Amino acid sequence: MYKNIETGEPKWVKIIAHGVLGLIALVFIFGSFGTIDAGERGVHTRFSQVVGVKESGLYFKLPIIDSIRKFNVKTQVVVYERENPLAAASKDLQDVQVATVVNYHLDPVSVGSIYSLYGREDVFEENVIRPAVRDVVKATASQYTAEELVTHRPQFTETTLAKLNERLSDNFVVVEQVNITNFQFSESFTHAIEAKVTAEQNALAAKNKLEQIKFEAQQTIEKAKADAEAIRIQAQAITQQGGEEFVNLKAVEKWNGVLPTQMIPSSAVPFINLTR
Repeated sequence: MYKNIETGEPKWVKIIAHGVLGLIALVFIFGSFGTIDAGERGVHTRFSQVVGVKESGLYFKLPIIDSIRKFNVKTQVVVYERENPLAAASKDLQDVQVATVVNYHLDPVSVGSIYSLYGREDVFEENVIRPAVRDVVKATASQYTAEELVTHRPQFTETTLAKLNERLSDNFVVVEQVNITNFQFSESFTHAIEAKVTAEQNALAAKNKLEQIKFEAQQTIEKAKADAEAIRIQAQAITQQGGEEFVNLKAVEKWNGVLPTQMIPSSAVPFINLTR
């Protein structure tokens, strides 16, 4: 066994000691800095107490006693789609399933507070964001009738967005967008709506048909008036121009020039007055 001449210690002890010192040096070196990606913030803690928030880029910290917890501050999504919609009730007490998609992001300057109160992003979402979405959608739906939910969907969406921002602004969240992708009513109510729409369409068709009949009747009346007026004008013209001569003239105009082969005794040749 090799020994150190000066200390009398085995050589392998010195090798291990150097290795440990080298390992500690590596821990200090590589544990003193790191990077935070774009769209993230780093919560800087010392002995589990928040001491600041790191921006994206390179950061430095004390090894072992300091740590950096990264939080996503990019747009995130809470989804209550058709497979798992939000149950609500309309103003007229109709059950409705509301498919909802909410886009939001965490307030970058508040990630330290989120960490202090909730520790992790998923815990924060489950305990703050999702309950707020459920409550606001239900409360807003109760202000609209079932029919208005369908016909006033843009207004419903805008109201939901405004109320969500009001609710979550004090909870370190910025709501970017709300999308209401579907309303699903009970089967009986859906059938009732379909029947109502069908009745309205039939009534509109009947009204249009009646208007068409009225229009055609009015056309007939106007034509009859025009024909009557034409007859009146013709009769007046006949009277003014000598009625008998005008009639004879019209008869001659229609005569084909052939005399009748049989005549009633003592009757005159039609239409021709030979004395003139």
